[in-house]
Amino acid sequence: MRGPEGPAVVLPSRSTLRNWAEYLAARAVLASLAWTPRPAAEVLARAYARLLDWCVPRLRRIALRNLALAMPATAAAERRRIVAGVFGSIARLLVTFARLPRLDKENISELICYDGLEYFREGLRRGRGVLFAAAHLGNWELSAFAHGLMSGPMDIVVRPLDNPLLDRLVERRRELSGNRIIRKKDAARAILKALRANRAVGILIDQNAAPEEGVFIDFFGLKACAGAAFARLAARSGATVIPGFALWSQLERRYVLRFYPPVEISGDTAADTQRLHQLLEAVIRQYPDQWLWIHRRWKTRPPGEPSLY
Repeated sequence: MRGPEGPAVVLPSRSTLRNWAEYLAARAVLASLAWTPRPAAEVLARAYARLLDWCVPRLRRIALRNLALAMPATAAAERRRIVAGVFGSIARLLVTFARLPRLDKENISELICYDGLEYFREGLRRGRGVLFAAAHLGNWELSAFAHGLMSGPMDIVVRPLDNPLLDRLVERRRELSGNRIIRKKDAARAILKALRANRAVGILIDQNAAPEEGVFIDFFGLKACAGAAFARLAARSGATVIPGFALWSQLERRYVLRFYPPVEISGDTAADTQRLHQLLEAVIRQYPDQWLWIHRRWKTRPPGEPSLY
């Protein structure tokens, strides 16, 4: 591949031993969470999340830096509480992901329910497909899986994992509810085809984008590079754009798959991308400990600006 300044960049290859070690560790973790009683699985998952925090300290550093940038008025103790909540959210995601093979139409409501399903149904009635603007917020794995069971299969856009063994494991589980995988590379044609067939397509919109793939928008008062493809596909297809997130409800002790009113798409890529991220920011502010702050969201800077990390 080529680097940002032109010369070729050679990425180090992953060893077979490393791939198998990661795969076997993941299988052991999933098995331990899948077959223990749920209360014990939740305790075990929190222990795994703490182990991740301990083994990869840069994740906590990134999260605290992000919070200092995005919420500068928040007290340090509150930032630490939010980061602890992020790892707790990861633990809940691990438990549900481990148990995906045991979920079906009969028991899925024990883990998740809808709020705002009428927006999705109206989008389908329009006949031009539905584009879900999703994010690493709440339980993004369960949201797509559960929607496939409760309302019918959808297409989900994913980036393959670096470890091919893990990638196959994760992909098989994602497809258990009937959902179809669209690989992120060269995905535009497959997405447009699905939308023309009046299907639903889910895309994660909250990750940092390279300058050639995105547009700069305001996100938590900072310039952030966001992928432009989502807004362009929405404008080209005429699909109904619905933000949707599976958010944990402590009161209900389950997730709520909340669909928000459709976002109007004007065809102005930058303005449409900004509009989507304004809503996303508002939801993150409501549920700050459920967003994946451990990602370097503000890594790409406008020309001439120094790195924030």
